[in-house]
Amino acid sequence: MPSPSRLPLIPLPEPLTAFSDNYLWWLPGARGPLLVDPGDAAPILARFGDAPALAGILLTHHHEDHIGGVPALLARWPDTPVFAPDDPRIPQATTRVAGGDVIDVDAYRFDVIDVPGHTRSHIAYHGHDLLFCGDVLFSLGCGRMFEGDAPTMRASLERLAALPGDTRVCCGHEYTLANATFARHLMPGNTALATRINQARTQREAGHPTLPSRLKDERACNPFLRLDDAELQATLTRRLGHRPADADATFAALRGWKDGFQA
Repeated sequence: MPSPSRLPLIPLPEPLTAFSDNYLWWLPGARGPLLVDPGDAAPILARFGDAPALAGILLTHHHEDHIGGVPALLARWPDTPVFAPDDPRIPQATTRVAGGDVIDVDAYRFDVIDVPGHTRSHIAYHGHDLLFCGDVLFSLGCGRMFEGDAPTMRASLERLAALPGDTRVCCGHEYTLANATFARHLMPGNTALATRINQARTQREAGHPTLPSRLKDERACNPFLRLDDAELQATLTRRLGHRPADADATFAALRGWKDGFQA
């Protein structure tokens, strides 16, 4: 069977909204929908409550807004396979997976990629030109480092950035326009960024999600994937009073600045 990255293309996954800005992703399956990070059962039950089964559940990390709906979903569909990292904070898992594993669920096949940094056991799923990356990579941004350091998180992002450019980035939150303000401050002359911001504004004004984005676009305008960008380096050097020593120092300075950034 082909590798996950070479499998046939499929319709784009759809997000269901939850809480203030979460996206719960789903794909159609022969047995029922395949769910990714269902932090809230309510929108799943409202949409699919009459379905005879779920194809499966993929979990990227243990945070409640990504796994909180699983108990109610398993109460409704108790035979559902649940794929998750090897972390005791996700007790509902039926199959533990880690980087290098390949999983087959319904008609889908995904590579599992270790991407620690946001949490120590965070994983991502890549296949069919889709990337379900939870809270590691966002459009125009990245996740906070709750359980990792700058070298760990930077390495995780580099691992994702190396995937094919047409990969669709399906992350866990609608943060694009919020991230855009910081990105534009860093790289005001980046024309790809200006295009992406205009596109995102149009999407949100129409009531549509800004996701999934394309990985090649993220590489063109996401500052956390452009650590050697000359304009970004100049902006950061002015803030710090010196040029960062290396990529890890650049990433640490950027993430720290973003944590407290106010336009």
